[in-house]
Amino acid sequence: EKLKSECDRLQRECDLQKSALKKSHDELELEVARRTAEIQRLQERLQAENTYLKEELAGAHAYGEIIGESPSLKSIIERIDLVAPTGASVLVLGESGTGKELIAREIHKHSQLADRPLIKVNCATIPRELYESEFFGHIKGSFTGAISDRLGRFEAADGGTLFLDEVGEIPTGLQGKLLRVLQEGEFERVGEGRTRKVDVRIIAATNKNLAGEVNNGRFREDLYYRLNVFPIEIPPLRDHKEDIPLLAAHFIKVFSQRLNRPVPPLTAANLMDLNAHDWPGNVRELQNIIERALILSPHGRLRFDLPRINADIPPSFSSPNADPARPVESILTDSAVKALQKQNMLAALIQSGWKVYGRDGAAHRLGIKPTTLIERMRRLRIKRPG
Repeated sequence: EKLKSECDRLQRECDLQKSALKKSHDELELEVARRTAEIQRLQERLQAENTYLKEELAGAHAYGEIIGESPSLKSIIERIDLVAPTGASVLVLGESGTGKELIAREIHKHSQLADRPLIKVNCATIPRELYESEFFGHIKGSFTGAISDRLGRFEAADGGTLFLDEVGEIPTGLQGKLLRVLQEGEFERVGEGRTRKVDVRIIAATNKNLAGEVNNGRFREDLYYRLNVFPIEIPPLRDHKEDIPLLAAHFIKVFSQRLNRPVPPLTAANLMDLNAHDWPGNVRELQNIIERALILSPHGRLRFDLPRINADIPPSFSSPNADPARPVESILTDSAVKALQKQNMLAALIQSGWKVYGRDGAAHRLGIKPTTLIERMRRLRIKRPG
């Protein structure tokens, strides 16, 4: 009897150990399944980010920082410094070509999310039927052509920043779903019932008057206010032409390196030609004009073929081949004279690498004393960039 009791006790212990082992095995299987799902999710996200980065590199633009000394650009930089650390939504406004994406990159770079992804969606290029898939992703077989699961841009940007370029182009039928994910951080992939959660900072940009779109019923008012927490408006280039010399010098350097050519001088005549143009395409147009001029000027003398829109500077002042005996057809205002003086000084400073003194300095090029140049730089508020 005693032996039987001992056997029963040992059997119970064995059963308990088996039960514990089975429980541990089940828990281990669950943990393995959870880890496998997490690895798969991270792999999907990594693949999406890699695809996005390849797309960005393929269409990368030439400039990667804000360049200029005008009061309007300094004001923009101040606003970036204010909003970047906060995580608030930002709406960047401006004409095409003013550099809205550049502003978004600067906000992200100076934020607490700088080491997290910055994902861009160009809302103007997405086919209407693919908007939901682009934003939220889809699962395999959810529609014709969905041959595999796909991570949407919101998931790819999780923990980071999502830049919605041309946000005014989003169809009204999708604006409610976009508002939901902005407010609640929740969405579903196309063809999937499971709700997913994300934490994303939104920077949106548009060249449209969104307030007018709201009044016309083409843009949801609640979505507009959700995006427009902190607006930043970029002025057109024609409103801050004092930045043209620094921008032009930067683009000349960038494209000269890309074309493997010596950096040609930027002359005062060049600057006057650039200043005479009205720049409807803004900074992007300036960038393209500089690249074209470098391609067409293999021997180092830049010439810009631009339509003359501004009448403030007469042709006899701006053309390098002007006849000196030709009478001046218009009178320059005091502000126009100061603008020409400033451009001429900037051209000399840029050509001399911002060196004032010496035979290769800007003062010698201008034929004035270094102290005179320094005083004029102070009076005209000319400062070396950076």
